[in-house]
Amino acid sequence: MNLEKAKKRVAKKVKMGFQGYPEISIGYVGSQNDLAEEVVVRFVAEKGSEPMEERFKSKSDAKEDEAIQSAIVKMIERSEAKTVRLVADVAL
Repeated sequence: MNLEKAKKRVAKKVKMGFQGYPEISIGYVGSQNDLAEEVVVRFVAEKGSEPMEERFKSKSDAKEDEAIQSAIVKMIERSEAKTVRLVADVAL
C-alpha cells in the first residue's frame, strides 16, 4: 500500500474520535523528538479488558516506513476497530 494512502486511512479513523470498542491506539517511541524508531500498537477488545500490544522497529523514521504504516492499516481492518487513537508526539 502507498505510504500516503496508509497515512490518510489512519488519519481518517483517528479523526472520527471515540466510536466504541474494539479500540486501537498507536504511539511512537524514539531517541529524539523528531525521529520515531519504534511504533507501539495497542488493541483493546472491550472496556476493562487487558490490552494486547504489538511493536514495530525501524532503522529510519517509522512514521515514514511504508511497510509499518501498511501493517497498521491491515491491523485496523482485520480487528474491525471502531476507534483509533494516535499519540502525536514521539515518546523518548
